[in-house]
Amino acid sequence: MQLQPTQFIAERRIVPDRLDGDSRLADLLLAMRALRPSDLRRGQDIAIDLNLPLADALLGEGLVSAADLARATARLAGLPLTDPVANPPDPRLIDRLGPRRCLALGVLPLRRSGGEVLIALARPAEWPRHAAEVTAALGPVRLSHAPLQAIQQAISDACGLHLRLLAEERVPEPISVRGWRGLGGWRLALGIGLMGGLIALAPLMVLSLVLGWLVLALGATTVLRATALLLALRRGGAPADPPAAQPLRLPVISILVPLYGEPGIAPRLLQRLGRLNYPRALLDVLIVLEAKDTETRAALAGCRLPGWMRVVTVPDGPITTKPRAMNYALDFCRGSLIGIYDAEDAPDPDQLRKVVQRFAERGPEVACLQGCLDYYNPRTNLLARLFTAEYASWFRVVMPALEHLRLPMPLGGTTLFMRRDALERVGAWDAHNVTEDADLGVRLARHGLRTEMLPTTTHEEANCRVKPWVKQRSRWIKGHILTWAIHMRDPLGLWRDLGWRGFLGYQVVFLGAQSQVLLAPLMWTFWAVLAGLPHPVQALLPPGGIWALAGLFLLSEGLVMATGIVGLSRTRHRGLWPIAPLLHFYHPLGAIAGWRALWEAFRNPFYWAKTSHGHFDHAAGDAAAKSDGADPAPPAIAVNRSPFRAAHPAVEARDMAPFETAASRISRTLAQDMRLAALPAQSSLPPRMRTSPASIFRRVSKAREIWVRSAS
Repeated sequence: MQLQPTQFIAERRIVPDRLDGDSRLADLLLAMRALRPSDLRRGQDIAIDLNLPLADALLGEGLVSAADLARATARLAGLPLTDPVANPPDPRLIDRLGPRRCLALGVLPLRRSGGEVLIALARPAEWPRHAAEVTAALGPVRLSHAPLQAIQQAISDACGLHLRLLAEERVPEPISVRGWRGLGGWRLALGIGLMGGLIALAPLMVLSLVLGWLVLALGATTVLRATALLLALRRGGAPADPPAAQPLRLPVISILVPLYGEPGIAPRLLQRLGRLNYPRALLDVLIVLEAKDTETRAALAGCRLPGWMRVVTVPDGPITTKPRAMNYALDFCRGSLIGIYDAEDAPDPDQLRKVVQRFAERGPEVACLQGCLDYYNPRTNLLARLFTAEYASWFRVVMPALEHLRLPMPLGGTTLFMRRDALERVGAWDAHNVTEDADLGVRLARHGLRTEMLPTTTHEEANCRVKPWVKQRSRWIKGHILTWAIHMRDPLGLWRDLGWRGFLGYQVVFLGAQSQVLLAPLMWTFWAVLAGLPHPVQALLPPGGIWALAGLFLLSEGLVMATGIVGLSRTRHRGLWPIAPLLHFYHPLGAIAGWRALWEAFRNPFYWAKTSHGHFDHAAGDAAAKSDGADPAPPAIAVNRSPFRAAHPAVEARDMAPFETAASRISRTLAQDMRLAALPAQSSLPPRMRTSPASIFRRVSKAREIWVRSAS
């Protein structure tokens, strides 16, 4: 649903003093020749429509430079203009008010002079509201003006260590992974030795216990998956009509985009975020970088960022994780809503409007919205196809069921939107948890706050190379294992917070699912029974018990395929449904990742296995970002010699429409030849896709022949 800005505003209350200040600012900017009259009229229209100060509208839309606006603001307020970056502030004065509070107020204590503290204000018009608090902490003050971005940069430079420590310890230690010490040295060796000795002394007893646990975990996850499938079929893919509520005014949305070691993808990310259909004056995009990531910082330094985008640099620390970076950047956000995108994301253009609309329709108990994730390169290779089916099953079938059943929801790490006050109340992100999104979902539920799925899609790049896939999946599984262990430190407290149903659901979603992954090799041995081979467990089970187990395993596999097919039917990748039976052969990679994750949970719990992006998104990502969500094209012709070898993006992005006229077929053929001619080294393409002049001539001749045949 497309909503115009004026549709959101049910009432406009513009303070007369602000109107007078806007008028004086407009006159001064025109006198300074910092603004054209046509741009002024445009900015005034935007300010009225969105109920914003004129300065915010002009700066957000890029109609005036930050330097000119700062000079004009200082002259109107009768204050000197100061540069806190060139003249660093006294950190001791900042500590008296607190760096977080200074960031929230837009106030920066600079230095003491003549019994007064010189302070810089980002918004002089708001000084009367904060004067009592600031003077109580600092004593007599003398005012000056500095741009907000300069104030934030100066606070980051002066108090970076303090803010970094606060970012690393936002979540209380009893429910944070930072208290997890794992096992090392002789403890790990002793544990492995005791386990090996127990298996050697009583192998059948150990096998019976492990098999019993596997049956319990598999049965619980099978019941949950079957329930999710039934709910999905009953919904039929049609969302319920929400109550027709509208926000009085559009809020400022701050979007956090953490980047690390991705200099090549940064320019494309800026282009995709630029397609978001939301007023620029109300958009606050923070590109979050690590101080030691010099390559990405250099790449962004070469990009001209619009006024609604800025860079926040996180100081080096003992850990380098995405949640630590987001915790640090949270204090620099302007918005009342906080969103997260990953480096390779291509969100739907109207996504932010849907977020605002849903939050307006729901009460404050709905603190978080999770959008659907999908891939824009699902046909790169076999692994990408299977990953796409798994994602469709999770976000289109399982997650909506968790929402319906009011169970804790392990959130996705992107296309996530939260009310800022609720996010800060629960402690934001656990800086040491490598699946901070899943942990945040549990803590929201423990505080009685709800998460809802939002019918909007962000397209990502499928991680479809085997080794990076295993590393990424091992991080996810390790994070889920540690999240379960940390919250189970106090099981009675968890029961009280979640209730009996939420507690049991938590065990199934976190413990049951990961147990199934780790014990999958044992489950596969039961295929020998179907082949007529003996199995060691047969002696421990009553007659028919082995067939009952085999039936449970078959039912579980059938539900995995069914949820994958139903999930795919609700995406633009409906043509991938034949891939669902191959999900059974996809799970061994998960088992490998699971055992690696278990080892890392004890040996290296805070290690973040970074996933690099930008390998397959050059053509497909931009096409997905422009897509209107219509039915997809049928599968592209496979040109890979190996199912795990990636096709060239330009080959994969070809349009293969099923019904074409002769003229459209000629146009497609010629366009295809033009794209292929621009590809790199010809040796990277299969022989039948060569772009030699003879090949192009044959294609053009074929197109001419088609035209003549259709005309006759």
